[in-house]
Amino acid sequence: MPGILLVGNFLSQHGFTPSVNEELSARLRGCGWEVLTTSTRLNRASRLATMVAAIVVRRSRYQVAQVDVFSGRAFLWAEVCAWALRRARRPYVLTLHGGALPEMAQAHAQRVRRLLSSASAVTAPSGYLHQRMRPYRDSIQLLLNPIDINGYTFRLRSRPSPDILWLRGVHRIYNPVLAPRMLARVLPAHPGARLWMVGPDKGDGSMQETQADAARLGVSDRVEFVGGVPKADVPQWLDRADLFLNTTNVDNTPVSVLEALASGLCVVSTNVGGLPYLLEDGVDALLTPPDDAGAMAHAVDRVLTEPGLAEALSRAARAKARLHDWSVVLPQWDALLRRAAEAGDR
Repeated sequence: MPGILLVGNFLSQHGFTPSVNEELSARLRGCGWEVLTTSTRLNRASRLATMVAAIVVRRSRYQVAQVDVFSGRAFLWAEVCAWALRRARRPYVLTLHGGALPEMAQAHAQRVRRLLSSASAVTAPSGYLHQRMRPYRDSIQLLLNPIDINGYTFRLRSRPSPDILWLRGVHRIYNPVLAPRMLARVLPAHPGARLWMVGPDKGDGSMQETQADAARLGVSDRVEFVGGVPKADVPQWLDRADLFLNTTNVDNTPVSVLEALASGLCVVSTNVGGLPYLLEDGVDALLTPPDDAGAMAHAVDRVLTEPGLAEALSRAARAKARLHDWSVVLPQWDALLRRAAEAGDR
């Protein structure tokens, strides 16, 4: 039985949304792997120390490691873990994350190129990162962000109601204030419109600013701030709405959008970062410029009024989500990791 060490954030036991690695670990076990994981520590310094300790102390139990790579200070973690893996003489696969990583790579090209070139393989979960990070290593494998589409009830939105869902952590980079501003422009033509904003307050003042904007615009009675919900409840919220709003200013391939696609919602999103690589404007979603309430309101109005558009978007959304299903993505992970482990043995 081959062994793998997954190095990343495993924080769901502390109330955080489960990472892709948490589900990957369970599914790799189903493929015959012995899976080791690190780390569950909340304190960042302690988490990094635990990662390095696991790499060294448990090196006899795994043949290959997989390490998440983020931008900012977390990039240093990947560098340290890669150094420890080289000292332990274990091959490793790096997985790129985050819409801000290409900007960081431009500012620190040598560091990024050095880290990526040291790995047995590098994977990207989106076409955006796959393309934007190729100047730093040309052999990057595209392994799409996976979801289990069977966990989401598909409902064809042929006659959509103006029930709109926003689902994200309430933080400035996701531009939540755009949602009530858009709603204020939609309400005159669609007075029954309502907006649910689902997601935890990230503590940067965005929640208060968004609530204040809703009050200033006179739409507070049409907006419900739900807060964070358990992962198991997300499909129920998706089924409640017919339109899905993604207002972000920075993004890669958000799982929330994949979940909306799987559920057949009509997605209206900004066209930033990796979203134009994930969504095809006019086919499986409508894309608008960032921070443009008028353009977003117009897109919502089109979904509600243009004959046949909502149904076409809903059907295409589910078809797009199938490409990200675990049944497609997991065999690719299994094959890549086995190749890396075998190469390490040689």
